[in-house]
Amino acid sequence: MSTFSFIIPVYNRSEELDELLDSMQHQTDKNFEIIVIEDGSEFPSKDVISKYQSSLNIQYLIQSNKGPGPARNTGSQVAHGGWLIFLDSDCLLPTNYLEIIKKTVACDEFDCFGGPDKPHPGFNTIQKAIGYAMSSVLTTGGIRGAKESFDRFYPRSYNLGVRKSVFQVLHGFSEMRFGEDLDFSMRLLEKGYSTRLIKDGFVYHKRRNNFRSFFKQVYNSGIARINLEIKHKKTLKPIHAFPSIFVLGHVGILILAFFNPWILTLLLVIPITVFCHAWYVTKERKTAWWAVMATFTQTFGYGLGFMEAFILRYILRRKEFHAFRSNFYK
Repeated sequence: MSTFSFIIPVYNRSEELDELLDSMQHQTDKNFEIIVIEDGSEFPSKDVISKYQSSLNIQYLIQSNKGPGPARNTGSQVAHGGWLIFLDSDCLLPTNYLEIIKKTVACDEFDCFGGPDKPHPGFNTIQKAIGYAMSSVLTTGGIRGAKESFDRFYPRSYNLGVRKSVFQVLHGFSEMRFGEDLDFSMRLLEKGYSTRLIKDGFVYHKRRNNFRSFFKQVYNSGIARINLEIKHKKTLKPIHAFPSIFVLGHVGILILAFFNPWILTLLLVIPITVFCHAWYVTKERKTAWWAVMATFTQTFGYGLGFMEAFILRYILRRKEFHAFRSNFYK
């Protein structure tokens, strides 16, 4: 019986799943099982799974499309491990990932852990730029796993481990389409369980491969932040409103420019700052240029989604919702 069970939902990402499974067969600690849940994909991963049946302890489950939360719940029902580790299918594991996790779990007491995500050196320029935008202290303030002291630490499902017994008490993930991982972590903390950031237990996260799909993702993240605040009071922090302030600030600059065109020079401050910081962090000038575009996409997308949700849910009293229902994956 494996101590750790990796649970991976997948939807039309067989090529990325292939790369993830390849990274898992190179783990220095191989005492684990894998459960892959095909969540109603149009392009199944059966052939990919077949490649690794002989080298990995892997189960392959198929269900109709229900979303990532219910898919993870399905996988947990057949898992044998005392710890469940949830990964996104677009991640890669460093060779010593599980070794690091096991050592930390053995030396400390906590109920749920999470780790950072990073762009792999082999990722393309757009993926690296988007990775910067989603993890930089300039864009997200370090709340996605860069540090633990900023706020209560909420592990996220691209790299989240939890005791199976705790997972069962919480009845798993909710059916929220976006923000379901934060909802899970919030419910876990509200029940008095503990979380831990394992800084060295990072994963390589591909994220989106183009700015159009990235915008849709972060727009829904902005909406989810309001949905989460309504579910879990007082979890909304000032930093969550910064992207909306950023959007309104740019609108204000454009309006004031009608009276004084020199005010437009203020629009250069953020791009120059991001470019210099991204170049320092990534050591790649081309990635730094694209990081500016990724940062504006991330900030405007999240900020606009946040504002829409605030108006619809708090002022117009609408029910929980998300955007781009019909073409999110297009």
